[in-house]
Amino acid sequence: MKTKILKMGKLYTTFSFFLFTMFAMAQDYDILIKDGHVIDAKNNIDKVMDVAIKDGKIAEVSNNISQSKAKTVINAKGLYVTPGLIDIHSHNFYGTEPNAYLSNGYYAVPPDGFTFRSGVTTVVDAGGAGWRNFRQFKEQVIDRSKTRVLAFMNIVGAGMKGGPIEQNIADMDARMTALVAKQFSNDVVGVKLAHFSGFDWTPTERAVEAGKLADIPVMIDFGGSNPELSIETLFMEKLRPGDIFTHAYAHVNGRIPIVDENGKVRDYVFKAQKRGIIFDVGHGGGSFVFEQAIPAMEQGLKPDAISTDLHTGSMNGGMKDMVNIMSKFINLGMPMNEIISVSTWKPAKIIKRTDLGHISVGAVADVTVLNLKEGKFGFIDTKNMRMDGNQRIECEVTIKDGNVVYDLNGISKPAYKK
Repeated sequence: MKTKILKMGKLYTTFSFFLFTMFAMAQDYDILIKDGHVIDAKNNIDKVMDVAIKDGKIAEVSNNISQSKAKTVINAKGLYVTPGLIDIHSHNFYGTEPNAYLSNGYYAVPPDGFTFRSGVTTVVDAGGAGWRNFRQFKEQVIDRSKTRVLAFMNIVGAGMKGGPIEQNIADMDARMTALVAKQFSNDVVGVKLAHFSGFDWTPTERAVEAGKLADIPVMIDFGGSNPELSIETLFMEKLRPGDIFTHAYAHVNGRIPIVDENGKVRDYVFKAQKRGIIFDVGHGGGSFVFEQAIPAMEQGLKPDAISTDLHTGSMNGGMKDMVNIMSKFINLGMPMNEIISVSTWKPAKIIKRTDLGHISVGAVADVTVLNLKEGKFGFIDTKNMRMDGNQRIECEVTIKDGNVVYDLNGISKPAYKK
């Protein structure tokens, strides 16, 4: 009798294991995002669909995927599902070197503390490191971050250390910059010129030369010259199609603003955008004012890329984070699908990383779930002026490489039960 019971118990255990195995095999996907409004500019998707993820890749995008096929189901009804956001202007070469500003200094920030909670899965450090200290940046930040960190290499060999160091034309070596950019081609996506304050085109020309040699775009933070250098010359003669003009909606000393004193966008600015010059927001702590952004948007000058210019001087001011800037533009009349495009697929194309910024089957599973809320909200520019709005974008869930890395309200988790 005892032997018979043991045999039956063994048979039951074997059968249970068989059922468990069959059930597990039936779960084709790791994560299923169900009933969300998918916006994917590359694939021209702007409607409610399901997105399935398996082994860190997008496995299926279709109208109705069975929940039984997934280990984890995220109910995204009423929410937007987008590619992971790409912030192409950030400052992440953090460190403890005195008087080093944004190049291993105290003013840059570790990316992981500021990215996932705002839906960003990829950042591009905008010129923190030059060719002399890029390896340190890679080992210290790029290789240690969960966020995907790419870089615009500073044309100044010493990087963005501020003050006189960034005025040193003798350290602006196009050949060495291009050589190191090509050596680290998986990480370096462009060349950066910033903070030069002389009446001299040499820094711009050397940055563009480095971009040509390495076949990558140039991002230019243009200004500080007295007298001012012509931005028409910059747009129409110095920069190439695909090069980036950051801080597009700024009004700072030493740089001609894109909106003139009569509130009109200068004619050549539209011609420049049509020519292929990229207009990047680069909000920052002093480079986005409503007096420029509002008339520019009203006259049709929309950004080609939304970015933060994240650092300790901007993160707690009017900038805050990526979704806060996106919220400003939705309240300025930019449609949600266009905002997502210039925060995902367009930036990916600008930096020539077309493996990112979309939800194609087989693509890396970087996905963001956003909530568009309605109510009474206020938004601040870098001159501490407020603009009222009735919509705000918030990040609900961020998925990086197929893993949930941020979940505001726990919608990817099972409910606790006593």
